Amino acid sequence: MDIKKRTRNLYSRHRTNCPFKLAEKMNITIMMLNLPHEVKGYCQRVLRRKYIVINQSLNENERRFICAHELGHMILHKGFNHYFITRSTHFMIGKFERQANEFAVKLLSYGEQMEQGEPLEWYLRRSGIPDEMHGYYF
Repeated sequence: MDIKKRTRNLYSRHRTNCPFKLAEKMNITIMMLNLPHEVKGYCQRVLRRKYIVINQSLNENERRFICAHELGHMILHKGFNHYFITRSTHFMIGKFERQANEFAVKLLSYGEQMEQGEPLEWYLRRSGIPDEMHGYYF
């Protein structure tokens, strides 16, 4: 699975790396709801409709990253949902989460230019990528 290629194609097709705009163009409904503190967001398909639900208590950068992460699940893991994976397969949930994190990092940083002499950490923060996700850049 070439995640870098998928994010590049998505950016080329829609001319944006904003996960909210991409979701809108892909007919995915974004809902901000009051979720338990430990739940940052999730994606769901119901009767052929697609939803990304994000915890409304998150700040703007966190919402953007979570939206990109859930969009990654929608694009990379079509036909699967968390409940099905845990109950009916031997797939590792961690693998899907790592792929969605990598997708989010590559999407949010795609199209952004690194300033001359700018440290990588600053560039990634400027792109809205949480510090703990910097390892997914490579």
